[in-house]
Amino acid sequence: MNTIAKRMAAALIGVSTMALVPAGPAFAETVLRLDEVAVGELDPAKASDYADSILMFNVYDTLVLPVQGAPGLAPHLAKSWSADDNKHTFVLRDDVKFQSGNPLTADDVVFSLQRMQALGAGLSYLFANVESVEAVDEHTVSFVLKEAYAPFVSSMLRLPIVDKQLVMENLGEGEGDMGDWGQAYLSANGAGSGAYKVTAHNPQQETVMAKNADYFLGVPGVAPDTARLRYGLEPATVRTLIAQGEHDISSQWLPPEVLKALSKDGAQLLTESGTGGFYVKMNTTKAPLDDVECRLALTNAFDYGSAIKMIAVTDDVSQGSAATGAIPVGMLGANPPMDALKRDMDAAKKHLDACRYEADDINIEISWIAEVPLEERFALLMQANFAELGIKSEIKKMPWALFAEQVSKPENTPHISQLFVNAVTGDPDTLLYGMYNSKLAGTWQSPEYLKDADVDDLLEQGRDNTDLAARETAYKALNDRLMDIAPTIYGFDRQSVFAASDRVKVPALSDPSKAFGLDGMGFSFRLMEMQDGK
Repeated sequence: MNTIAKRMAAALIGVSTMALVPAGPAFAETVLRLDEVAVGELDPAKASDYADSILMFNVYDTLVLPVQGAPGLAPHLAKSWSADDNKHTFVLRDDVKFQSGNPLTADDVVFSLQRMQALGAGLSYLFANVESVEAVDEHTVSFVLKEAYAPFVSSMLRLPIVDKQLVMENLGEGEGDMGDWGQAYLSANGAGSGAYKVTAHNPQQETVMAKNADYFLGVPGVAPDTARLRYGLEPATVRTLIAQGEHDISSQWLPPEVLKALSKDGAQLLTESGTGGFYVKMNTTKAPLDDVECRLALTNAFDYGSAIKMIAVTDDVSQGSAATGAIPVGMLGANPPMDALKRDMDAAKKHLDACRYEADDINIEISWIAEVPLEERFALLMQANFAELGIKSEIKKMPWALFAEQVSKPENTPHISQLFVNAVTGDPDTLLYGMYNSKLAGTWQSPEYLKDADVDDLLEQGRDNTDLAARETAYKALNDRLMDIAPTIYGFDRQSVFAASDRVKVPALSDPSKAFGLDGMGFSFRLMEMQDGK
């Protein structure tokens, strides 16, 4: 038996110290007001983007959590876990209840995994390798994998546990005994054990959540009593609301100058160091980008330095840092900061000369996501950069819903798509596998439609090797291969920046010793502090 993690008591203390503070008397209700890009998906089996993650991490719990201020995983619903070949066993706490009052048991974990696999939505691909899951006893659950998968335990960060009994009582119509697996119910209601309960939900407008007084770790009295998460607010609206004291935390999508102006007016700047980056994705099936030499011409022509300047907020705070390759600096397999990517027009011209397409005949469609106005600026930057090579381009604004639909077919996918992509578990597998595995082409993450046997092989090596050094070797080789075949321009490593009022303190987004290595986890409301009565 190879024990991956025993009790990890020290890590548990590090991640949950604030949560163990008992709730104090409430002098007046405190309300946290924040916003994110629409749409807010409440069903945890369908959660995939940032707004969904905020909902999931507050309404639901997972077996493990990231350690605060350090790498690694800490116990949460599971108090210990171990592995024996492809079998992973988790021992659960016995003092957790769902918001309904139902006890949380191993059956709920089994049901949550089976539901995730049955729906095949959201981040279900993380669990495609699970051959079977079994409740060994009331508080022990085991997972048997089809094949070795080194980062399996970190995948548990993305398996929110749902209340089986409550869902079974609210099954909708559908095929088979499970009907709709409770999709209609969970799209409007919570069924978790989390620190906050859903009191109202409109996925296009707002989700309202209130403290769960019975949370198994307790919720500090200084945490917000109510959280109101609004969707799709315009930057100008957010700026006005924060300036007037009517909003507390902005989304990460405010333009740099708006963040800078709010900072000058006294707003805090909160940051979350990303496990991802800004990726300019090239459709490798569509001429002229089906020629690697043309792709390399564009990657060398891109002005990385100007891109970094465009995302600077203040002298000390930026929405990103220089990329060194496909893997963000600090992640397993990444190149060091000294290898920052730079523009090289001489190399760009040589690659274009080697391309089988004539520059005069090339006209590239550059798309940008309507809900992320910053991307328009990068589109204009690329248009100017490519024009220096004699390459014409057209810029097209696309709403997110239309983009997600179009990229399902290579012929409908733009030449160039701009995306912010993160490692959803903090492991490079969950950053790169969904983008570059040839079997997964055609999702919003993979509009490159890349098919490369070497990339596929190295992705599998990163998954199969349980030895950390072997995994790092595989990811370094993968990084090199992706740079050689250039399916993507690696614009910059991402850092999310949020403007916040002085009514709220968010240690996980302002103190590196309390930061989580997982996007969205910093928005755990139970770890925030509000001023009384405001």
